[in-house]
Amino acid sequence: MHFSIPETEVRSGENGSSYVAYNIHVNGVLHCRVRYSQLLGLHEQIKKEYGSNVVPAFPPKKIFTLTPAEVEQRREQLEKYMQAVRQDPLLGASELFNSFLRKAQQETQQIPTEEVALDICLSNGQKVTVNILTSDQTEDVLDAVATKLDLPDDLVGYFSLFLVREGVDGGLTFVRKLQEFELPYVSITSLRSSEFHILLRKSYWDMSYDADVMDNRVGLNLLYAQTVSDIERGWILVNKDQHRQLKSLQEKGSKKEFIHLGQTLKYYGYIKFDPCITDFPEKGCQVIVSAGNNELNFHVKLPNEQMKEGSFKVTRMRCWRVTSSQVPIANGTTTPCSSSKCDVKLELAFEYLMSKDRLQWVTISSQQAIMMSICLQSMVDELMVKKSGGSIKKMLRKRHNGSIHRSESQQNVKSPPLLDSPDPNREQIVKLSTKLNSVSLRGISASNSANDISGNDFHGNYAFEGIGDDDL
Repeated sequence: MHFSIPETEVRSGENGSSYVAYNIHVNGVLHCRVRYSQLLGLHEQIKKEYGSNVVPAFPPKKIFTLTPAEVEQRREQLEKYMQAVRQDPLLGASELFNSFLRKAQQETQQIPTEEVALDICLSNGQKVTVNILTSDQTEDVLDAVATKLDLPDDLVGYFSLFLVREGVDGGLTFVRKLQEFELPYVSITSLRSSEFHILLRKSYWDMSYDADVMDNRVGLNLLYAQTVSDIERGWILVNKDQHRQLKSLQEKGSKKEFIHLGQTLKYYGYIKFDPCITDFPEKGCQVIVSAGNNELNFHVKLPNEQMKEGSFKVTRMRCWRVTSSQVPIANGTTTPCSSSKCDVKLELAFEYLMSKDRLQWVTISSQQAIMMSICLQSMVDELMVKKSGGSIKKMLRKRHNGSIHRSESQQNVKSPPLLDSPDPNREQIVKLSTKLNSVSLRGISASNSANDISGNDFHGNYAFEGIGDDDL
């Protein structure tokens, strides 16, 4: 998640006095509007709970009214503070921080706490209506959906809620995975557009976990509906013979066999993103990016209209980052942006091992850059589970047996190596997990890639720190 405070507003308080409000954006979209005093209160609570040596620096109080220059300086300092707290694996996952953001989101949108009906879409277009409170967080809503569908507790963690936008042509854009710091009802309502929906979809990448899901009738139906939908959207590639086999299995009602055949098809389980721009293999290339199978797949259109396909394995990414900038919509003005005059430009950049001794940065300019980053991180998390000898199923069983506090469960799902790793390797896994939490994966693997988009083979036998393809 990318936190920013790109702008401030002067607003009127209840007593008629004015104050400066700081607009906190998540992924380039307004999440909440807070005062300096509110953030100071959060800071004091965090300091009391976790100690002064843990919390990042906070901009000091001022006795006199701030000048415009001082307001801008404070805005920058508060932005760095929010980013530092969110990126800290302890503070960013704390209920203290997340509950502050949920409360601020609800207050900003001025939505009172009350019972409401919320529609959750399934992959086959059906909707499940759940009765919730407007103040229910993401996990509460997910549990309500599972209860309505009769999905067992030990399978709930295999699924997540995603905010998606449906185009007039039926195309589906994944905006983000709903997080623990937001209220799904408030998030969807604040968008004020019928294009946006909340979608239930599996949240893992390794198809071996499909077996766990398919053992249950409801899980099987959800996975089957998603597979059918991905094929119909063209996300999974199917030739004529395969299409005939799939249709035959559908007619027989052989859902498991349908999924098993789907698992053999190209791009099974991938998420496809909207067309965007990349600087690889040269600047300004149009590209369609898909995420799945521990890689980002590129379909690139070169300036000479030639199409080229290739994949970037997550195990060969040294690190990646997401950056945002405000771009004026019109007249090229260089004056500071306001929300009505500027767009937020997002970029995902990763450093990739192109050959045994050559690292290169690859950049993708896309409004879905953060979603791509979340996909990469979740792939790394799953790889860490396998490397540590852990099990997602064991971890989820622990969660639903109550050994993990509700507010901590999602963070524990994010960093599973800390749970089920063998004791002799625990210290090593913790170190790796710390690196991964800072969105950095250093490693060199010895495997080759047949689909290397640059045309250079990956080769060499190197000692590595982290995860390699040959390590799994």
